[in-house]
Amino acid sequence: MSPTLVVDIVVGGLITGGIYALVALGLNLQYGLMRVLNVAHGEFLMMGAYLTYSLHTAWGVNPLLTLLITGPASFGAGLVLHRLLYARVLAGEAAEALESRSLLLSFGLLFVLQNAALLLWSADLKGYSYLAVPLHFLGSVFPANRLVAAAVALAVSLAFYVFLQQSFLGKAIRALMQDPEGAQLAGINLSRVHGLCFGIGIAMSAVTGSLISMLFELTPFIGLPYTVTALVVVILGGLGNVAGSLLGGLILGLVETASVYLAASDIRLIASYAVLSLILILKPSGLFGR
Repeated sequence: MSPTLVVDIVVGGLITGGIYALVALGLNLQYGLMRVLNVAHGEFLMMGAYLTYSLHTAWGVNPLLTLLITGPASFGAGLVLHRLLYARVLAGEAAEALESRSLLLSFGLLFVLQNAALLLWSADLKGYSYLAVPLHFLGSVFPANRLVAAAVALAVSLAFYVFLQQSFLGKAIRALMQDPEGAQLAGINLSRVHGLCFGIGIAMSAVTGSLISMLFELTPFIGLPYTVTALVVVILGGLGNVAGSLLGGLILGLVETASVYLAASDIRLIASYAVLSLILILKPSGLFGR
């Protein structure tokens, strides 16, 4: 294997894995803490991508600056959705009921968001060009927009990890993940933290969509594949394990990129599901545990 090919695989895998990690962090936060299996997670990614596309093409806003809009806007939307839908439907239920009810609720939300996108932007492919210039690195060539998107995704992911470790709210979230009953006895407001976590998870998905809009063409149906990928990363890294999601996203990105370079592009999804199957068989708790 030539050194250039190794650089292509490693850098390309980290670029892909950085994006996977960010979208998976949001889902892991919702499912690991709240037991909310949000299959509409990728649709918020899709809406964030379209919002960035509209702001950039209609008003010329820099796609990176739109993160300052998509992030807070989607966080607010997440708070509203949790208050109006999830908090009422899921209140006082056992963990098994939470998963089943949230699954049904998010399926309905998925179709609502997809059809709203169809009405607003149609089914035609949408896209724009941003930083589509080649950068040379150790004999390999990478598009600048991919490097920038991956760097921003990794920076946001690491910032969120530091937030969980250092801030009071982050410690409350970790306490609820480890021992919900004990955390509530210590005075942590379960409903309020759940709402904040749901909003943060939605914001992470939408920010990922803004970054993806710089790289790929958009349709109202791009969200579901990212939801499936996020689930693979969550299972790979461990349910409720934030650092595991970050590392799991990078590992999956490397595996998929290596399979594309060494075999064929069509094998990418096969490699992804093969990793998922092996983890479920060999270590169901994930590589890094809960």
